[in-house]
Amino acid sequence: MASTTTAVQPGRIRILKKPSRLLPDQTPGPVVYWMFRDQRLRDNWALIHAVDLANRTNAPVAVVFNLFDQFLGAKARQLGFMLKGLRQIHRQIESLQIPFFLLQGDAKETIPEFMKECGASHLVTDFSPLREIRSCKEEVVKRTSVALAIDEVDAHNVVPMWAASGKLEYSARTIRGKINKLLPEYLVEFPELEPPRKKWGGMVGKVVDWDSIIDRVVREGAEVPEVEWCVPGEDAGMEVLMGRQEGFLTKRLRNYSTDRNNPVKPKALSGLSPYLHFGQISAQRCALEARKVQKTYPQAVDTFLEELIVRRELSDNFCYYQPHYDSLEGAWEWARKSLMDHASDKREHTYSLEQLEKGQTADPLWNASQLEMVYQGKMHDLSTFTYRMYWAKKILEWTEGPEEALSISIFLNNKYELDGRDPSGYVGCMWSICGVHDQGWKERPVFGKIRYMNYAGCKRKFNVDSYISYVKSLVSVTKKKRKAEEQLTRDSIDHPKAK
Repeated sequence: MASTTTAVQPGRIRILKKPSRLLPDQTPGPVVYWMFRDQRLRDNWALIHAVDLANRTNAPVAVVFNLFDQFLGAKARQLGFMLKGLRQIHRQIESLQIPFFLLQGDAKETIPEFMKECGASHLVTDFSPLREIRSCKEEVVKRTSVALAIDEVDAHNVVPMWAASGKLEYSARTIRGKINKLLPEYLVEFPELEPPRKKWGGMVGKVVDWDSIIDRVVREGAEVPEVEWCVPGEDAGMEVLMGRQEGFLTKRLRNYSTDRNNPVKPKALSGLSPYLHFGQISAQRCALEARKVQKTYPQAVDTFLEELIVRRELSDNFCYYQPHYDSLEGAWEWARKSLMDHASDKREHTYSLEQLEKGQTADPLWNASQLEMVYQGKMHDLSTFTYRMYWAKKILEWTEGPEEALSISIFLNNKYELDGRDPSGYVGCMWSICGVHDQGWKERPVFGKIRYMNYAGCKRKFNVDSYISYVKSLVSVTKKKRKAEEQLTRDSIDHPKAK
């Protein structure tokens, strides 16, 4: 296939740094793709762009990934999932004769150093709206050679964040039309990824001992153990989406519109969130496949696409254009004033972080939701009644004030959710506690004009007692498994096999 067919739409690419001109007899250096948010081989616009650039300039291409040390508090649950997916990507990418380099340390130092060592002429990066990544990337731009070109590609969103809107959007209502207008241009089939025409002949990376790295990370982050229900990796993500046995679009979509409102039926949900968060599956691929069955299940597909595209991209919009996306300063003025007016209101209950983390409140439903997150790394989401919203709003009701409530909700979400540290997670907490992307409601104590939710509302939506029993069973089974695993570990230490 000719390279012109693999070109990425210009609107998906943003130039971060223009290079100084090459001398007439100067040969272009390698193209390097710095992968971080979109950890996959297939359906990856950033990788497609990097290979296309390399082939058009007759240059080799390489992929690098920099492993941060417990990024934003990630533990074994999140890092183990990510690294096991990367181990698969390493094999798949090198099968295309593209070298994969795993760097460890501060990316502000490791990426510029790598660019210099390999003599790269072009760096392609993923897009992320989170400030830690943006700050790191700005430093990389400053510390690299003036001869290096740097492109940023939004391979995470269906409609590139900067193309969808150039400002902070107030709600889904204000961004939905903008996104839908651009879908015909951006929601297109991916071109085939070409292998690079010129082989890499430069520096050779160290052999990556994935088993040792994963063992160390899992051991150091053992406070939040891995979960078994979600198998990591690009292939597993496609199986969840399209599998013959329990694929979301192939087997579970039929009842999505109704059963997804029942927390006792977790398989009614897509199960794609961890794969989307780590970029192990493309949101665009999910949307393309969903559209193929839209005539058969129109309501289910419409609901799925609203969440997959509009809601996710609204979260990216908020985190990019609102620098205070995780603090009370990021709330709208009406919400901030209302919350502060009621910050000193008397609470019926107040709980410490430790009590909340252990699910030790007077609300058995809230305790169940917290324990499901602690032991399973997820919490059921409902369409018309977001369960994570109930969870976060009760934290507002039970803590000293909105700042503490927001801080605790973000901490717990990032620590235990498999898809924590995601724009959708930050916005979910901001929406629940600070009224972001919502409107003012009837004023009441503690909440002010922030939307109120309570136990009675949950009982009208689903069988609360069944859900609580379901979580108790999950927790019991998980505890038994962990206890047995710990005993096996102790036995192996006390009685090692003879060599």
